[in-house]
Amino acid sequence: TMNKEQMTIKALFDTSKTQAGRRLSKYTYPWEVLPHIGEIAEAIGKRLPQDEYNHLGKNIWIHKSVNVPPTVALRGPAVIGPKTEIRNSVELKNVILFDGVQVPHFNYVGDSILGYKAHMGAGAVTSNVKADKDLVKIHAEDGDIETELKKVGAFIGDEGEIGCNSVLNPGTVIGKNSNVYPLSSVRGCVNANSIYKKEGEIVEKEER
Repeated sequence: TMNKEQMTIKALFDTSKTQAGRRLSKYTYPWEVLPHIGEIAEAIGKRLPQDEYNHLGKNIWIHKSVNVPPTVALRGPAVIGPKTEIRNSVELKNVILFDGVQVPHFNYVGDSILGYKAHMGAGAVTSNVKADKDLVKIHAEDGDIETELKKVGAFIGDEGEIGCNSVLNPGTVIGKNSNVYPLSSVRGCVNANSIYKKEGEIVEKEER
């Protein structure tokens, strides 16, 4: 488990590794950002160099180096930065992906923030609504935090590795540089520099 301090934006992410960094640092916890991701994307989009980005529709900005396959559906607000590779069979909704993030194969990521170089293996998904449709709470060691939100996905710290076909349940927080074994169903929080093997079995990574 993590305490509230370990779940802050500061503890999970290097905010210099995303175009949204300055705006993210206005908030304490990552779930506080979720209702504002659309407006953050629009604010960033409006300030982008027009000669480097294609502006589609009202609020979609795509860097000119990015190839968008004809089978891809895009709905704004969205900013797609340089060196991004877009593939099919992935759905992203209301997310911030930091630089170097990989969600390439059969992933669903919704209402989530993925830190620098975070990677989701094939078929790994976020679940962003509780089965009972209740508001999502974040369970910290030093007490629960009410998000006041019905839709909350996962927050994966920098260089987090999520194994193939894993499910991150609503409000999951994964600390920096931690690994989740394939086929896991993760609830709650995984400390930084840890390996999640199964529920109740989380071990600290050994120093190499």
